[in-house]
Amino acid sequence: MSDQGAARARYDRATAHLDAPVAIVDLEAFDANADDLVRRAGGKPVRVASKSVRCRALLERVLERDGFAGVMSFTLAESLWLARSGFDDVLLAYPSADRSAYAELAADPKLAAAVTVMVDDVAQLDLVDSSRAGGSEIVRVCLELDTSLKMLGGRLRIGALRSPLHQPEQMAALAREVSRRPGFKLVGIMAYEGHVAGVGDSVSGRPLRSRAVRLMQAAARRELAARRAEAVRAVREVAPGLEFVNGGGTGSVQSTAAEDAVTEIAAGSGLYVPRLFDNYTSFRGRPAALFAQPVVRRPGVGVVTVLGGGYPASGAAGRDRLPVPFLPQGLRYDPQEGPGEVQTPLIGTAADDLLIGDKVWFRHAKAGELCERFDTLHLVEGDRVVRAVPTYRGEGRTFL
Repeated sequence: MSDQGAARARYDRATAHLDAPVAIVDLEAFDANADDLVRRAGGKPVRVASKSVRCRALLERVLERDGFAGVMSFTLAESLWLARSGFDDVLLAYPSADRSAYAELAADPKLAAAVTVMVDDVAQLDLVDSSRAGGSEIVRVCLELDTSLKMLGGRLRIGALRSPLHQPEQMAALAREVSRRPGFKLVGIMAYEGHVAGVGDSVSGRPLRSRAVRLMQAAARRELAARRAEAVRAVREVAPGLEFVNGGGTGSVQSTAAEDAVTEIAAGSGLYVPRLFDNYTSFRGRPAALFAQPVVRRPGVGVVTVLGGGYPASGAAGRDRLPVPFLPQGLRYDPQEGPGEVQTPLIGTAADDLLIGDKVWFRHAKAGELCERFDTLHLVEGDRVVRAVPTYRGEGRTFL
């Protein structure tokens, strides 16, 4: 039996008592992926990106391991909830306009000590001040550096449209503004190179594109390493007590960790290893998070239909945003229907071996977004479910 065949048999045995749709996390794969992130980080702590996990129990599990420290959250409401739940180091990765949450933050010493907010514009400081509602706690602040690669005199930009702070002097100017304002403390810098960490450089069947991506990423890494070091020096001249410089992502852990200016690495998707992370030369992870849909129809030879399954991932619409049939091997979507809201036909020779009620296992395109579809993750060890834990959704927390 192949490795994938053995995995399917194991997952089917573990969940034989559970009706599909069902979502699982293979703890052996999850832990192995965690070890790989730590190894690639080369001694620098890994801050866990919560948007890629969206399950408190698994955040707690990974943070108990050596090499991990702190959470990178995605909304301010989530940050406060995590801090109230006992997470004492929460970095908000995106600016917020949640006035009521800012009021809570500024009024609670425990929350203010645990949560750091993201800023890249003076107007965001103004919004925090206007939201304090009498709260007098010091708000911890992190500045975000734009990591995009600009070429041809700025006419060509490669990278996400995030922070407007591209140059070291811009970072220093905002650092000075934070430092002279009462009620704020500048504690960190973040620089997420998504065009390196989040873009696969070995796309099957596309050798020319893959080579172009590798050339772009090599140039981007060189340019950013120099500019990030300059930005950190400029900000430290204003705020010598800076506590951390965060960078990286699952796809760039080792290259970012090699920069002296970076003190910690952010990663999260590498714990679950969704399908978009199959296209990297820098690492090989093990799929840890899967979901199963039940076979409910057999329309004809070489075809089965499963219930639901239309769970596209965020980003520019395309086939790479779709989940993929994983186990058993040899299934693909009907090109006329694709994955559907309420039913999904699957074609291939493997379909003829499937019976009504059997499970088909899928991998989501992205990591934590799977948890927006399921309220429970069943944690598998060997061939049994050892624990069922709620996702954010299962705890009634849908932050976006």
